[in-house]
Amino acid sequence: MALACCTKFVLLLCFLPHFIHCKLHHYKFNVEVKNATRLCSSKPIVTINGIFPGPTIYAREDDTVLIKVVNHVNYNISIHWHGIRQLRTGWADGPAYITQCPIQPGQSYVYNFTITGQRGTLFWHAHILWLRATVHGALIVLPKLGVPYPFPAPFQEHVVLLGEWWKSDVEAVIHEALKSGFAPNVSDAHTINGLPGPVPSCKSQEGFILEVDHGKTYMLRIINAALNEELFFKIANHQLTVVEVDATYVKPFETSTVVIAPGQTTTVLIKTGQLSGKYMVSVSPFMDSPIEVDNVTATATLHYSGTLPIVATTLTAPPARNATLTATKFINSLRSLNSQAFPSNVPLQIDHSLLFTVGLGLNRCPDCVTGKRVVAYVNNITFVMPKIGLLEAHYYNISGVFTDDFPEKPPMPYDYTGTQPENVATTEGTRLYRLAYNSTVQLILQDTGMIVPEDHPIHLHGFNFFAVGRGIGNFDQEKDPKKFNLVDPVERNTVGVPSGGWTAIRFRADNPGVWFMHCHLEVHTTWGLKMAFVVDNGKGPNESLISPPGDLPLC
Repeated sequence: MALACCTKFVLLLCFLPHFIHCKLHHYKFNVEVKNATRLCSSKPIVTINGIFPGPTIYAREDDTVLIKVVNHVNYNISIHWHGIRQLRTGWADGPAYITQCPIQPGQSYVYNFTITGQRGTLFWHAHILWLRATVHGALIVLPKLGVPYPFPAPFQEHVVLLGEWWKSDVEAVIHEALKSGFAPNVSDAHTINGLPGPVPSCKSQEGFILEVDHGKTYMLRIINAALNEELFFKIANHQLTVVEVDATYVKPFETSTVVIAPGQTTTVLIKTGQLSGKYMVSVSPFMDSPIEVDNVTATATLHYSGTLPIVATTLTAPPARNATLTATKFINSLRSLNSQAFPSNVPLQIDHSLLFTVGLGLNRCPDCVTGKRVVAYVNNITFVMPKIGLLEAHYYNISGVFTDDFPEKPPMPYDYTGTQPENVATTEGTRLYRLAYNSTVQLILQDTGMIVPEDHPIHLHGFNFFAVGRGIGNFDQEKDPKKFNLVDPVERNTVGVPSGGWTAIRFRADNPGVWFMHCHLEVHTTWGLKMAFVVDNGKGPNESLISPPGDLPLC
């Protein structure tokens, strides 16, 4: 039987007739420059296939996906498939100088991976410089054919991509910040599927419109692709039923407001049971520390079919930007489904018990305006990016690229959320933490107030983990573990460390390779809030990293 192929957004996706499961998906990503006319701006932006936001990838659990990325711009590029576990295929993970050298201008690379044991809402984005501001899109993993959702099937599904927009070139924004030593300018608008809604400098912008019918259930796959801000999402007069986060099912619960950090996804069901009309969708920042944010609310419209154009939109007031109680209530409501089909396999015996502090510091900078520059750290180490890929250095045993002596706890303990220490400088280095295959890890992520307490959405590549506990203040080794949820904790790939508090996660190191862990606030990653785990091979080929592909980019 011949393959029937079609072209969508210049992505080359092959289809078989509907009754046959196409298990091999081919896509082509052309990295291009496009003028951003949709946002009242004619500035050029870097895009995939000329689209902003980028094209949505659809696959099913257990499918193999091949994406050829061709670089037609003057920047180096790499693409990360955020949340895909990449079992033994770390070469396809994407973070530049961690698992690969970037794809240079005029070059190409084929990302080849199989989606094993995962289904749900994920996304992809550039993983170099600040290019993910415009280079991002949804990655939807459908269940296997014949396998239903563990909740009533929706009438329709829709992707809702949240982002940030700068009037200036984002690379110029961060370059100027690094030159001055100060924080970069905040964004000028938030976006919903690439549109901000009405903003002062673009009054004609109507925003994204979601058309719905009365009396139906819709699935919204919400993705926070913003660079630097946690966001609140709500729809006027409608309740949202949360059913999945980070491509893992959760016990359903209702909420009027979703809080979602950069790097996180949240899938909700919405029942269209209101009177016909237009209802405002709002996206606004959540920040409970005295940090400057883009305080412009992005808006879209939930539009019931048959509503007359003259009908006024029902408005909703977004939460206050420091609505910590609203955010905490949402986070504390998340529980793994923990069913027979989707068990919660939390590690109970721990081989590595780690305490990592995360925060900001100040280091000397002779070339900066003030003589100092803001840095970020994990366990007081500001990560230094290598010149070649860490995975390549690990695979070929190349010496001098990294050391595996990352400390399991802060080198100099202090009152992390209390009085600021006199010395707020950090050390610098490319230091990794080594794990034996299949060993288990408990990691306490502790925010500090060395400069200012702040939320940190921490993303771990290569693994899902269980968020077993969180709290405010310093982690108490004696008291706090007694309150851990080891029965049905939420399973994620990105978790928030609360401002002035801590988060505890557990995972099993069953994926050999080098796996990046970093704050998904891009400014903090740039400043050095990142590290990596190196996981050794186990026994035999099924527990070992595969060989690097022949077209792996060169540095």
